[in-house]
Amino acid sequence: MPVIARYFPILAWGRGYNRHTLGGDALAAVIVTIMLIPQSLAYAILAGLPPEAGLYASIVPILLYSVFGTSRTLAVGPVAVVSLMTAAAIGEVAEAGTAGYAVAALTLAGLSGALLLGMGLLRLGFLANFLSHPVISGFITASGLLIALSQLRHILGIEASGKTLPEMLFALTTRLGQINPVTLVLGVGAVAFLFWVRRGLKPALQRLGLGPRAADIITKAGPVAAVAVTTLAVWGLELDTRGVAVVGVVPQGLPPFTLPSLSVDLIGQLFMPALLISIIGFVESMSVAQTLAAKRRQRIDPDQELIGLGAANIGAAFTGGYPVTGGFARSVVNFDAGAVTPAAGAFTALGLAVAAMSLTPLIHDLPIATLAATIIVAVLGLVDVSILRRAWVYSRADFAAVAATIVLTLGFGVEVGVSAGVILSVGLHLYRSSKPHIAEVGLVPGTQHFRNILRHEVITDPAVVTFRPDQSLYFANARFVEDHIFDRVRPGGPVRDVVLMCAGINEIDLSAVETLETINTRLDEMGVRLHLSEVKGPVMDQLCRAHFLSQMTGDVHLAQYDAVAALSPKAALHDVPDQISTVPNVQQRQGIEKSSSQRAWPSQQQT
Repeated sequence: MPVIARYFPILAWGRGYNRHTLGGDALAAVIVTIMLIPQSLAYAILAGLPPEAGLYASIVPILLYSVFGTSRTLAVGPVAVVSLMTAAAIGEVAEAGTAGYAVAALTLAGLSGALLLGMGLLRLGFLANFLSHPVISGFITASGLLIALSQLRHILGIEASGKTLPEMLFALTTRLGQINPVTLVLGVGAVAFLFWVRRGLKPALQRLGLGPRAADIITKAGPVAAVAVTTLAVWGLELDTRGVAVVGVVPQGLPPFTLPSLSVDLIGQLFMPALLISIIGFVESMSVAQTLAAKRRQRIDPDQELIGLGAANIGAAFTGGYPVTGGFARSVVNFDAGAVTPAAGAFTALGLAVAAMSLTPLIHDLPIATLAATIIVAVLGLVDVSILRRAWVYSRADFAAVAATIVLTLGFGVEVGVSAGVILSVGLHLYRSSKPHIAEVGLVPGTQHFRNILRHEVITDPAVVTFRPDQSLYFANARFVEDHIFDRVRPGGPVRDVVLMCAGINEIDLSAVETLETINTRLDEMGVRLHLSEVKGPVMDQLCRAHFLSQMTGDVHLAQYDAVAALSPKAALHDVPDQISTVPNVQQRQGIEKSSSQRAWPSQQQT
């Protein structure tokens, strides 16, 4: 039973379901359903699919996530970035508007779901930690700009295409003479109204005396008002005869049963896009889910989230949808509206099913420009240009990675951008771990603590040098540690003992052990012994399985203070002569900058 409960979180929260919980979930479902109807239609069009595909992708996937997902408030469905990535991926294998395009979308969803499900069963949720959040933020920012720019053609009422910033700008500027004035008025009016709804409607309603909850519900229904007004305008004034593009006929009924393609060629073409969509979707979903869960002191299981999102995408593949994930905006709305359990998502799915069966005839005259306005207002909230400033202030390496991701996404498209983001995230991790911080430490007077000689006044013995690597040792950084030691310890120098303080080392791989053997041999040839101190149990277990310890010229000490007591008794006893003074910076001659003074034995003092 515990194993079953782990894979079916619904068994946990379903036991305590009651009338109070039902009330909170039902209210949240009403609000999210109202918000999701225009969003689903808009995101499907962004993906290059018929508008009903957005509704289909928001019904069965939500139901499946409510069974398998661990977040109580995550709202799963079509999102802007994944929709754009879907259009970019399947646009390479099929022409928009064809049956092959729709089948490719189903196949992409099924492939993405299978990948997510497989990673979840293999418990690979930790892989998301390898993606740098600043880099992902840069990708989402650039994608948001591309999405907003891609929708301008619908606002202007012109035919323009392009997948990159230069292509879109060129297409738009060369067709400005084809602008449809009526479409422009509808589109700009919808954008202005939606921005006002987002920022000004709720305060205005509260000034009129409405309570916060009522004002919030009406505000969330703002996009529906834009849809209703512009649809009535098109219908009443017959604006479609004046060139205004409308949604047209939308099939009425529940999602159909569909089958993704099993073509090996198609699967091969879509595999990498599906993997990238899975990764980005999972990272975005986890970020939202963990943020909201922390506010209620709830726990999110990354591995089970992979299973939940995998099941949702597989459901989309068999019900006429396309890839889905947890959406930021609707999840926040779901949370703020009082959703208590994933049942709120199930109720939302029921509401969307009712809409698919009975409301689709009403959106025949819905202007595409209104849906474009909905997308623009939604995605501009994802744009965070300030990430560049924050990254520049904090870390030049982070800034370079973020800036490169943004530039590549804007200049070469989302597939190149997301690929660059993944590569840069992993590359940044490898770069940093390949050059670990290594401190030379000394004894803090009056204590048994050891600190960096460049930051603290410490006692050192010129014959005993202690290095403290602040990272595990493995194939990528072992040579760096070796070079660092021999930049400091030279043949014929005063050093007779080198101590490697292992307090910050959690693991040593075989390559690093071989490097330690090399260090030990080279030091022995110089007449210098190598010692270890503060070795953690698991690391000692690893070392005991190698020949290094039997060959090591020095000893393994339980604590760094024990090593100093054995190798430099006077330093351990703090028996320091009164004439100790700050010494000239010996390390500076070797290219190591020093920021604070150092206490030393008189024999180390320079004149």
